[in-house]
Amino acid sequence: MTTTNHENAAAVAGRARRLAKDAAEAADVRRWQTHPDVVALRVERVRSQVDRLCWSGIVLGLAFTTANVQWFAAAGSAVGSLPWLTAWLLDPTVCLVLLAILRAEQVTARYQVHTGAWVRAAKWLTLAATYVMNTWSSWVSGSPARVVLHSVPPLVVFVAAEAVTDLRDKLTDAVAVAFMNATDRAAAPEPASVEEPAAAIHEPNAAAHEPTEPVGELSAPVREPAAPRGPRPARRKLFADYLIDARTVWAPGVEITPAWVREATGCSRGLSSRLAAALSAETGKGVAGDD
Repeated sequence: MTTTNHENAAAVAGRARRLAKDAAEAADVRRWQTHPDVVALRVERVRSQVDRLCWSGIVLGLAFTTANVQWFAAAGSAVGSLPWLTAWLLDPTVCLVLLAILRAEQVTARYQVHTGAWVRAAKWLTLAATYVMNTWSSWVSGSPARVVLHSVPPLVVFVAAEAVTDLRDKLTDAVAVAFMNATDRAAAPEPASVEEPAAAIHEPNAAAHEPTEPVGELSAPVREPAAPRGPRPARRKLFADYLIDARTVWAPGVEITPAWVREATGCSRGLSSRLAAALSAETGKGVAGDD
């Protein structure tokens, strides 16, 4: 009976050790999968794929409109004549300006730097000009099918140009959220380790031996003094700490903007938008535009 109990206890201990090993490996894999640098690398790969796909669609859509814009600009001129040849320059002129704006927004959106009203006006003007020149003849002829056919590429370009900017901004937010989550986990106290109870040792009954000589008091081992510890590293500032600073500095009548949050707390530009939104939700004030 005692042998069976020992075998059962050994089997349970073996399963427990295997489960503990699997849990440790899973925790290590998850720790690296959620590491900010690993998340940033994955986001950069997704960002590259999104940029390539969006740029391919935008370039193909603009290339589709080139012939229609040339026909609109030529206005029935003879093929090969000077007006007919110069008409091919109109669509590339508009498209190059639009592509330059989109290329600049590709960089500004990555670092969450908002462009001014003139940039958005120039982008919308070039897109509107492309749409009008591409569909004008279809509207004049009164053909709904041609209107739809020549409206789809410019509208797709317009929607893609607006959506890709927001996508880049949200991908940057994903990296910032991963960094904040990793910071919160690092600042959280670690759970106390639970020591396994020592296994019971079964020994045969033996008669206790009486000491023949008095046993003196055991002397405690002499311990060397512990080396003085150096200064503890400063704890990384968390989102809640920045929010407390902003809440302390804010007063009624102060306009809550990301720029004001950065000035009041010294946080980064990527974090200032979230702090401004959180503080506005507490105070019931709207977030004004950034500078």
